Amino acid sequence: MRMKKRKYTNLPLKIENSWILLLLLMASCDLFHFKSGLEDEEDPLVASVEQQFLRQSDLKLVNTTGLSSADSSNIIERYIQSWVRKQLMIKEASKSKLIDEAEINRKLLDYKYALMVYEFEKDYLEKNIENTIPEQEIEEYYNLNLENFSLKEIIARLNFLKLERNNPQNPNLERFLRLEDGLQKDAIQKIAMEQAANYYLEDAVWVKMGDIVINTPLAGNSNLVALLRNNKLIIVEDDWYRYYFRILEYRLEDQTPPLEFVKDEISKILLNKKRIQLVEELQKEIYNRALENNEFKIYE
Repeated sequence: MRMKKRKYTNLPLKIENSWILLLLLMASCDLFHFKSGLEDEEDPLVASVEQQFLRQSDLKLVNTTGLSSADSSNIIERYIQSWVRKQLMIKEASKSKLIDEAEINRKLLDYKYALMVYEFEKDYLEKNIENTIPEQEIEEYYNLNLENFSLKEIIARLNFLKLERNNPQNPNLERFLRLEDGLQKDAIQKIAMEQAANYYLEDAVWVKMGDIVINTPLAGNSNLVALLRNNKLIIVEDDWYRYYFRILEYRLEDQTPPLEFVKDEISKILLNKKRIQLVEELQKEIYNRALENNEFKIYE
């Protein structure tokens, strides 16, 4: 019986292909490298403290707008150092036997619930409160609480102009300012707009004298009270400018301010009172509704 000869003509090719496949797999192992949780080419690590990690994307929170490259790098470096120090402190604190983790968790829950209530009340107030206080309420509060209002500094209604010393309009301006309040107002306004280096002409508005006299020869003047009492027009000068202060009305330290000066303060006080009252009414409404529906029990 003749035995059939086996053909091995394809064996070398199969072996060769196997070796090629193995070499390809070995060469491409980096392509199939499984990255650990620490690695992220698009968001690389900047710093780490044990299992806490600071990444490049976290640095976007650091505001470096308008800074130079050097200043920006310096701020980012300080931020990284601050982050590391904070994490190290947290790490050390977690080892302390004085730290009651249960108490911390309780405080965190209390803070969370407080924030939830705050946001709820804030939304309720925005929808249910009128932010404008009627003038009558403001005036009533002012009259009932005059003793609570006392000035900490001098205030005044006045006109202020600053012109160069050699300006030819100086004599005209002084003449206009010495006229009765309201007369030649348009002429004063014209000089202010065309000639003055600085000016303030809001007749009806009370302002702090310190805000007006700053950067003038009157700043720090120990005789300011006497000047106000004895002059309707105060004129001072330095090497370059002449300063005009026409005093329409003033109040000294410890005196009661006019209603106009404290109107915004009173409005904030009354608005805050209304907010507190509205929140109390909301809490009472929620409590009474829950009581009617038997939503809670108090055990003795």
